Amino acid sequence: MHSANLSVLQYLADNGPILFLTAVYLAACLGVGRYFSKRASKGVSEFYVAKREIPGWVVSLAFFSTFASTNTYIGQAGQAFAAGLSWAWVGVFWTVFCMISWLLLGPRLRDQTAGLKSVTIPDYFDFRYKSPLSRAIRVLAAATILFATLWYMAGIAKGCAHLLETVLDIPYAWGAAVIIFCTCAYTVMGGMYSVLWTDAVQGVMMLVIALIMLAIPFVYVGGVGETMRRIGDVRHVTAAGEPMGDGLVTFGALVSFTYILGIGLAVGAKQIAEPRCLVRFYSVDSARGMRFAMTWTPVFLGVSLVCVMGLGALVHGMADEREAAYLIHHTDEVVGFMLAKFDNPWVSGLCIMGLFAAGMSSLASVMLIVGTAAVGDIWNVYRPMSAASVVRMTKLAIAAYSVVVFLCTVFPPAGIVELTSFSGAVFAAGFFPAVFGGLYLRWGTGHGAFWSMLIGMLTCVAWRFFFRFEYATLRDVHEIIPSFLISLAAFLVISKLTASKAPDERHLKLVFGR
Repeated sequence: MHSANLSVLQYLADNGPILFLTAVYLAACLGVGRYFSKRASKGVSEFYVAKREIPGWVVSLAFFSTFASTNTYIGQAGQAFAAGLSWAWVGVFWTVFCMISWLLLGPRLRDQTAGLKSVTIPDYFDFRYKSPLSRAIRVLAAATILFATLWYMAGIAKGCAHLLETVLDIPYAWGAAVIIFCTCAYTVMGGMYSVLWTDAVQGVMMLVIALIMLAIPFVYVGGVGETMRRIGDVRHVTAAGEPMGDGLVTFGALVSFTYILGIGLAVGAKQIAEPRCLVRFYSVDSARGMRFAMTWTPVFLGVSLVCVMGLGALVHGMADEREAAYLIHHTDEVVGFMLAKFDNPWVSGLCIMGLFAAGMSSLASVMLIVGTAAVGDIWNVYRPMSAASVVRMTKLAIAAYSVVVFLCTVFPPAGIVELTSFSGAVFAAGFFPAVFGGLYLRWGTGHGAFWSMLIGMLTCVAWRFFFRFEYATLRDVHEIIPSFLISLAAFLVISKLTASKAPDERHLKLVFGR
C-alpha cells in the first residue's frame, strides 16, 4: 500500500501542471455551458443558431477553431512525419477554401437563411428549393450528416485519446471518454450559445498553442539551423523501409502531389460544404460582423496551418532511429511523442489544454449538428413536436450519438487523416452542388439537388471501397475528385432537364431579394 501511495504521489508530482491546467479548462467549458443553459432552452432558434445574435469576431474564431481540430493539430501534423515538409501544401489548399467559403458563401447564406427562417442546412434545402422532393432532400441531407459525421468525430476523439495515453499514461478508452462526454455535457446544456463562445476562446488558445508547438523542435534540437540540418539528410526509413535521405525537405519525394491534392480538396472542401462550418454563417449578428469575419477568418486559419502542417517533419530532429521506426507507422502519436520527449510539464500542460480545445471545439459543433439533423430534420418532419419537445429530444439525441462515437473511437476503422478526409469527401460531393446552386443559380431545382446529393455520396463510397484500394494506379486518387465532379455535373444536368420543377418567381424573389 505504501508503495502504491508513493507511485500516485510521484505521478502527481510529474504531471501536476498538466492535470491542473486540463482540469481548469474542462471546468471552464462546463461553466460556459451552464451559464447559457437557460437562454439556450427558450426555443429552437436559441438552441440551434443562438438566435442569430453572435458578434462577427466570435463567429470568426469559432469557424477557425471548429475546422482546425485535433485532426489538424495531431493527425495532419503527425502525417508530415511520413510525408515531409511537402505536407504543408495541404494547408495552402485549406486556406484557399476558407477564403472561398467566407467570400462566396457566407454573406448570401446568412441572408437567405434569415429570410427563409432556416435553422439547419437540411431545412435550408427544403425551404430554398420548394420542390416535390423538398422533404426527401431534407431527410437525405440529415441522413448524410449522421453517416459522415461519425467518422470525423471518431478521428477527433482518437487524436485526443492518443495524446492523453502518450503524455499522461491514461488508458486510451478513458481518454476518449473524457473528451467525448465532457464536450457532450456543455453542448447539451448551452446549445449553439455555448458552442460558439467556447469555440471563440478555444480559437485564441489554438493560435497560441500552434506557435508553441512549432517552437518545441527548434528549442529541443538547438535552433532553426541545426534542426534543418538534421532533417535535411536523415538515416530514418519510410513506412516501406526505404531510406528517407533528403526526402523530408524535397517536394513530392515521400508523398505524391496527387495525394496532397486529394487530401487538400477533401478536407478543405468541408469549409464550403460541411454543415458544422456553414451553420456558423447563420449566427452572425450583422453585416459589419460578417465583414470582420470575412477578413480575419482566413488569417487565423492560415497562421495556425503554417505552424502545424509541417510539424511532423521537424520532429525527426528529436527522434532516434528506433523511435522513428515506430512513429513512421503510428503518425497519430507523433505530437504526443514530441511533448513527452520535450519533458516540460508546463509546456505540455499548455499544449494539451490547447489540443483539447482543438478537439472539443469541433466535437461540440458536430454534436449539435447531429442532434439538429436527427430531431429537427428527420423526427420532427414526420412527427411534429412543440418547440420545447424539439429542444429536449435534440439534447437526448446528442447524448445517444456520443455513445456511438465513443464505441467507434475505441474500435477505429482507420487513422485520423483518412477518417477526416473521407468524411469531408462525402460532404463536399453530397452538399456543395446543392448549396452553391441554391445560393447562385435561380434555375437550380430540387430534383437536381436531391439526385446530385445521392449520386455524389454513392460515388464517394463506391470509389473508396471498390476502386481506390483495389487498383494500384488509383490509390492516390482520392474519392473527393471523381465524386465531386460527378455530383456537380449531375446537379447542373438534372436541374436543366427538370426546369419546369423550379420554384415560382415569387418564391425566388424571397430567396434572392430581387
